[in-house]
Amino acid sequence: MREKGNYYYTEGSSKNPQIEFNPLSGDLILTGRSIPENAAKVYEPLLSILSDYIKAPRQVTNFRLNLEYFNSASLLWFARITRTLGRIEMENSVLLIHIYFDIDDLESMDMEEIKDIVSSLVDNIGNTSVSTGIKLYGTDSNHSVVKEATILT
Repeated sequence: MREKGNYYYTEGSSKNPQIEFNPLSGDLILTGRSIPENAAKVYEPLLSILSDYIKAPRQVTNFRLNLEYFNSASLLWFARITRTLGRIEMENSVLLIHIYFDIDDLESMDMEEIKDIVSSLVDNIGNTSVSTGIKLYGTDSNHSVVKEATILT
């Protein structure tokens, strides 16, 4: 992970996501694919950075999972990330988790599949003072959002 001032960036590859984190805006964006051979090597440094961030967060933190594909090992790390972000103690703070799906995949998923993905992320947060919301997006082949839904927890 490279640091440019307060901005953290890791180039993506065919197996690892591009990771962008701007603590000044509170935006954490994972883009591409997440099927790393060693998920700890990819995500452990990010957890260290987020542990520092939660001490002085932005009012709104956006965690964006804009991934074409991710494996179950990655999902476990996403849960660790949301658990870390859920420890934000700043009064009136908000954590928004944005999950992007191909519109065809989103429309073919039943509610149980969506609930499984959402619960794997938010159930690990535990008791928290940060308000949490989930936004689901359906995207077309140009990665433009064509459908969205909000789930408040």
